[in-house]
Amino acid sequence: MTRDLMIETQALRKRFGDTQALDGLDLSAPAGSVLGVLGPNGAGKTTAVRVLTTLTRPDAGTAMIAGIDVVRDPAAVQRKIGVAAHDATVDEALTGCQNLVMIGRLSGLSGRAARARAGDLLEQFTLTEAAERPVKGYSGGMRRRLDLAAALVTHPPVLFLDEPTTGLDPTSRLRMWDVIRGLVADGTTLLLTTQYLDEADELADRIVVVDHGRAIAEGTAGELKSQTGGARLEVTLSEPDAQAADALEPHVSGSVSVSVDGLHLRAPVAGGDGLATTVVRALDQADITVEDVQVRPPSLDDVFLALTSPVAAHV
Repeated sequence: MTRDLMIETQALRKRFGDTQALDGLDLSAPAGSVLGVLGPNGAGKTTAVRVLTTLTRPDAGTAMIAGIDVVRDPAAVQRKIGVAAHDATVDEALTGCQNLVMIGRLSGLSGRAARARAGDLLEQFTLTEAAERPVKGYSGGMRRRLDLAAALVTHPPVLFLDEPTTGLDPTSRLRMWDVIRGLVADGTTLLLTTQYLDEADELADRIVVVDHGRAIAEGTAGELKSQTGGARLEVTLSEPDAQAADALEPHVSGSVSVSVDGLHLRAPVAGGDGLATTVVRALDQADITVEDVQVRPPSLDDVFLALTSPVAAHV
């Protein structure tokens, strides 16, 4: 394992029956960074997290946390990690405070230290007023925040967040982003799986796109966006016109795609400065009425759609 890597997998493989969940997956994250893992349902993201958190044994390859092999010494790995799984795992019969205190005590904290840590986390996640209420009465967003708080009780140096903001309202989601930034600033290493591409764009230092259990692309958000080419021209017509694509051809750098209803046209372009005005003039000269013209840079959505393919079932 490279010295400064806190998370690393090499040639990781795992099969469930006829499904090859992981097929030689390589991942790495240095200390104090966020590794974003993107991929369609069934790509192998959750299986990779389960292997790295000692919940699933790989068939082949290696997985290391802070230099510790997850197969050879799972107990040592467990002392280094915190996990917020996709589904909340707190005890519904206990109060929010009792859940956090229990986790603290099970992790070796004294009663006083566990209660103090629980109070800090309940305040951090705006759950103080609900601290003494049974979790079964919490809303979905409140349960999610409590589950995330539970993953932080022991100040773990490595944290796994499996779709951490699912079920959160926009305000809570932004608050969670601030929490994640604060953790990273303090040196925590995070592996983040998410279906929200803007979340990966906002938080991840590096992103790995996974499909069929393999890493098919890796880089910063900017590097991945550049792989999809330049900007894209999007034109909406007032009414369909068979000549519109021909009118656009001199101003684009690739083929023009036309929607089924003939109203929407898209094409890659080399640059965006002044292009919208040029396109409107060209279409006007061809007596084609335009509703809207936009030139937009590539996004992670474009990367995701360009690189991945659908998989039948979630793994």
